[in-house]
Amino acid sequence: MRAVTTDADVDVVLPCLNEAEALPWVLARIPAGWRPLVVDNGSTDGSARIAGALGATVVHEPRRGFGAACHAGLTAATAGIVCFCDCDASLDPALLVPFVREVRDGRADLVLGRRRPQGRRAWPAHARAGNLALARMLRRRTGLRLHDLGPLRAARREPLLALGLTDRRSGYPLQMVVRAADAGWRIAEHDVPYLPRTGASKVTGTWRGTWQAVRDMSRVLADGRAVR
Repeated sequence: MRAVTTDADVDVVLPCLNEAEALPWVLARIPAGWRPLVVDNGSTDGSARIAGALGATVVHEPRRGFGAACHAGLTAATAGIVCFCDCDASLDPALLVPFVREVRDGRADLVLGRRRPQGRRAWPAHARAGNLALARMLRRRTGLRLHDLGPLRAARREPLLALGLTDRRSGYPLQMVVRAADAGWRIAEHDVPYLPRTGASKVTGTWRGTWQAVRDMSRVLADGRAVR
């Protein structure tokens, strides 16, 4: 049963690659009146079919990459406010309700979730270490005292599009924050519980995946053109 809220005109972008097992739980947690946009990034487990059967709007993005999926969802969105959430049941999309209200009320331009792992399996040590290193680099680059670059976030659609995000890999979430900071956005961060994901991680489940993600994000910080 979906969470109840009076806020409407919200799209939730859910990048998806083989998340058939997690989709029922994730979509059931989308607040009532909001539209889930499941961006299928080449799933082979029937994720797109399941999402459609559960009432989600399915967007197909054949180009592999977390950023490619996120941006396809953003460009497909039509609501005034757009949220992002992983589709692996590690984060509850119902937690986005206060994020949206903060944006709608004009108290912040971008609201981020700081992941607080619930148990040892929720966030592997190597992934946490990589995230911590990137957060420190982000502070040096922008002055923002953020602790996480997690995927749970909310902002207004048109300003997001105006950021001109170009990264289509793991650097997409970081590029969003850097460009928002450069544009003078008010950025807030709030703790959210981080659950053990369903299935295997495509990015940070291994040292190699974590290293690739850190490399992608480091490139965003180092490339002046990518953060102008």
